[in-house]
Amino acid sequence: MTQVPVVLEHARRNWSAFVPDLPGCVATGRSLEAVLANIKEAIQFHLDGMAEDGAAIPEAFAAPFRLDVQIAGE
Repeated sequence: MTQVPVVLEHARRNWSAFVPDLPGCVATGRSLEAVLANIKEAIQFHLDGMAEDGAAIPEAFAAPFRLDVQIAGE
C-alpha cells in the first residue's frame, strides 16, 4: 500500500478532489466523506487501467506546500 497525494477543494454544495500525479484522476462528492471514498475508487480505477495498458505507475511527486502571501488590507 502507498500514499497518494490528493488535493481537496470545497465548493458551495460539494467537494472535489484531484490527484496531481495522475492527470485526469478526479472525483466529486456532496460531503468530505463522499469525495474521499470517490477519489479512492477513482485512483484504484486509474491505476488498474494503467497496469492493464502496461504503463508505468508513477512515483508520487506532488507534495503539499503552503506559501504566505500578503493580502491587501491585512
